[in-house]
Amino acid sequence: MWVPLDGPDSSGENFLCVAQARPTTAPTAHPEDVVGSEVTSDEHPQLRRAMDESRICREEDPRWHLGVPVRRETIPVRLGAQVIAVLSRSTNLAVPRVPSPLEISYLGSAADLCQMIADGTFPAPEPSPDVHTSPRVGDGLIRLDPSGAVVFASPNALSAYHRMGHASDLVGVHLAPLTRSLIGDPFDATEVAQRIRQALDGQPSMRMEAESRRGAAVLFRSLPLRPRGQAAGAIVLCRDVTEVRRRDRALMSKDATIREIHHRVKNNLQTVAALLRLQSRRLSNPEAKEALAESVRRVTSIALVHETLSMSVDERVDLDDVVDKVIPMMSDVAVTETQVSVRREGGFGIVPAEIATPLVMVLTELVQNAFEHAYAPGQRGEVVVHSERSAKWLDVSITDDGKGLPPGFSLERTDRLGLQIVRTLVDSELRGSLSLRRRPRGGTEAVLRVPLRGRR
Repeated sequence: MWVPLDGPDSSGENFLCVAQARPTTAPTAHPEDVVGSEVTSDEHPQLRRAMDESRICREEDPRWHLGVPVRRETIPVRLGAQVIAVLSRSTNLAVPRVPSPLEISYLGSAADLCQMIADGTFPAPEPSPDVHTSPRVGDGLIRLDPSGAVVFASPNALSAYHRMGHASDLVGVHLAPLTRSLIGDPFDATEVAQRIRQALDGQPSMRMEAESRRGAAVLFRSLPLRPRGQAAGAIVLCRDVTEVRRRDRALMSKDATIREIHHRVKNNLQTVAALLRLQSRRLSNPEAKEALAESVRRVTSIALVHETLSMSVDERVDLDDVVDKVIPMMSDVAVTETQVSVRREGGFGIVPAEIATPLVMVLTELVQNAFEHAYAPGQRGEVVVHSERSAKWLDVSITDDGKGLPPGFSLERTDRLGLQIVRTLVDSELRGSLSLRRRPRGGTEAVLRVPLRGRR
């Protein structure tokens, strides 16, 4: 496609190439990239002729381009009464051959469409274009005469109709009633047949999908052919998408099953947590009650991750949402013994499901560890959970303003169950690093780094 550099109303001699399409089933006449190049009217006189005369212009004699004989044709692109651009079509004449019936039909349909472009009737302004309706090379093509009878059907079109249940040839058959008889849903059958008839009357239609009585899913699109305003029939494009829809349904079923599994796991974990709470109420030993309370907290944090996954469609977790639910739960547990608040800074973002559960477990254990060991009963304080995310890493720090680490503390040699769980999860599940250190102004800082590269 070429546009005049000085605008469509000028008499300028320079044209700029703004788009290029190469053939997919034949050698191209332009192996180089033409987009962005400029030509003059002396180099390509048919461009100016097509604009000035508002008609299709063809070269009588081929010219040589990069050692290849090429015949050029130009088609004016009309918007209303004005020619705004010119399409040039170059044919490679290096390999002479006898065209097949399929190629002859394609060329005839293309000639009608090119004439409609020059007339300003193609593409039609209504209905509005849909970015998902562009024809494809593999689409089946059916050419209809003005009465609606098939004069040509490509192999892919025959295959689609065979899949729908029509076993014989299509040539000579009136397509609209045949298609209506093959589609299972009465409304879709009537709609597709009506769109084919509307194309014969000169009205274009958008893509429509219908399912045959045999379960084959086919996309239909009808294009009227009216070169110079004269009815020349229509083109019907059809695409067999049965396998695509079958895979889509299988994926939807799989996603629904996975979400249901997460939902049931969440319910089971909540049941376990409720049973642990009941058991805790029957105990009088403070250490046993505390151990059960920690187990309830751990089970509940895992249940929150599965609750989020049960509402997700892609096995990914909004960790900010989960952390915002877990932090108040830990604050409520600790409020009877301390007066410590928790504040979150930064954002965790969306993380894959396989790291969501261990990451939430690590965060809850580190925050709970600050509650239990950094402050004396009744002491005020604040725990800050800060997160920073880059393309490669998720960096998290949990800081408190408490009494700090005891002398000689070592994360590798600690006998605290919570920190042992944290160290195991960081090494085996998250493949990250963790360090605990004293803060210069008092308190403790836990620094966690989790790699994100390679994650989904």
